[in-house]
Amino acid sequence: MGRQDRAATTTAATATAATDLLRAVLDLAADLDLPSLLERFVDASTAMTGARYGAINILDDLGASTTFVQSGVTPETVAALAHPPHATGVLGRIPAEGFLRLEDLTQHPAFGGLPAGHPPMGSFLGTAVRVQDAVYGYLYLSEKETGFDEEDEAVVGALAAAAAVAIQNAELYAVERRREGWLTAGQRITTMLLEGADQEEVLSQIARSAREIDGADTVALALPGIDGELVLEIVDGQGYDDLFGVVLPRTGRAWSAFRSGHGQIVPSLARIPGIMPELQGYGPALYAPLRSAGESVGVLMVLRRLGAPPFTPSDLTLAQSFAGQAALAFVLAEARHAEDAAALHDERMRIARDLHDLAIQQLFAAGMQLETARHRADDEARLPGLLGVLEGARDSVDSAVRQIRVIVRTLDSPDETVSLVERVRREARGAHASYGVPASLEITLDGRPVASAQVEQGDVDRIDAALGAARADDVVAVVREGLANAARHPRCSAVELRVAVTGTGLDGTVTVEVQDDGVGPPPGRDRHSGTRNLADRAAAGGGTFALTGAPGGRGALLRWHAPLG
Repeated sequence: MGRQDRAATTTAATATAATDLLRAVLDLAADLDLPSLLERFVDASTAMTGARYGAINILDDLGASTTFVQSGVTPETVAALAHPPHATGVLGRIPAEGFLRLEDLTQHPAFGGLPAGHPPMGSFLGTAVRVQDAVYGYLYLSEKETGFDEEDEAVVGALAAAAAVAIQNAELYAVERRREGWLTAGQRITTMLLEGADQEEVLSQIARSAREIDGADTVALALPGIDGELVLEIVDGQGYDDLFGVVLPRTGRAWSAFRSGHGQIVPSLARIPGIMPELQGYGPALYAPLRSAGESVGVLMVLRRLGAPPFTPSDLTLAQSFAGQAALAFVLAEARHAEDAAALHDERMRIARDLHDLAIQQLFAAGMQLETARHRADDEARLPGLLGVLEGARDSVDSAVRQIRVIVRTLDSPDETVSLVERVRREARGAHASYGVPASLEITLDGRPVASAQVEQGDVDRIDAALGAARADDVVAVVREGLANAARHPRCSAVELRVAVTGTGLDGTVTVEVQDDGVGPPPGRDRHSGTRNLADRAAAGGGTFALTGAPGGRGALLRWHAPLG
């Protein structure tokens, strides 16, 4: 071949290489899916340099691999390796700018050997991929038969520059997608609250939305509990049994976010000395306070598994915005609830005044008229039935007046004149609407069911007399908390509620049992959660409280027992 032919061939090859490089750059620029983009970058780098193996390694702040995309190594070999390589040894010598080109990787002074099962590697070319003047990851190329040269460096440099721009675009696109997801989730939360959805349901939706949008493995809501502690009351995703009900230490990051109102990102919880055991199995974590008008109402904890990609500042910004929106919606919902309660009280007072000023006065006047007619009926012989009729009418009017007075008092203070039996029945009837699970109810007095409304009034009165107002309030609080606790258990579809009153005075006792068919507490676990106040109520009255597995092996059994005296 003559000189001109060789020159033409070289020119054609150069043009082809330039065309291939341009095509690869355009392909990278057009890909907005980050995993796909990284695969394209590695494949293009190996193909255009002739390397047998290629990989991009993205590291966290501590130098551990969070994302490793490779080409040329079989899936069986990848599975046999313990973990992706860290930026140590030879790999740790790759400069932040420029290249590390070696004829034989194994001859470098920093080479420490390859892990068992790793394919042999000789020639090597490594470079940092920089995004916005910061190292994003490292590209490794190995095993080119003729060795790498300056032309390979030029090709890889161009591809890395194109990949950097594409990575930035892909991350911006992902942020916008997440922002859209957060906004949609926030609007849904607001709508649920303003439509009167149960607070427990809304909290669960907040956790579920955060987990799905932020690509997390677990999301937990830390809420203020008894004695001002922060308790993990809502858990969505993996680790429910380990995290639900955990009381967070006051020196931890959740408390820091709660007090300061500033969220924070943790690269890996597992690497924090002294971290609580329940969180040791997690890697990246994000803490976002639920805060409104300068006050925190809780903390959103977003957790990822060990080795998962770390959270970014944009993740924290979006999560905090969502948490603030959720907190504001709660404040508005509580304000609306207070307004509704005030309006209801005003309406009760109006009805009470109308009953007193109109109905009672009219009935009283009717009673006076009947009394006058009774005195005027002096000839009983001529009016044999008049006296009985008048007395019956007078008694009816008196009875009506007494009943209306009871209604007036009930409207003013509804629970003061409602029996404990009726209050407990209301809680059971409202369980499905409030907590999403139906509840059956059994009330017994000295072992005898309190069943029929026509014949039970004596039992109802005896129960009220035996318990008194304070203990009756305790029972209602226990029933309410027990139903809410049961509804939190996964796969709970029904609840059995039992209230048993035995004896009177110092010899009497009251027992409340709430049994569900869901996934109960883990065996042997002493759980501290929102049910702690039930234990406090029992202890204050000289009673006992326990939350254990149900006798049948499925579900949980909450048992609260206290003396009457």
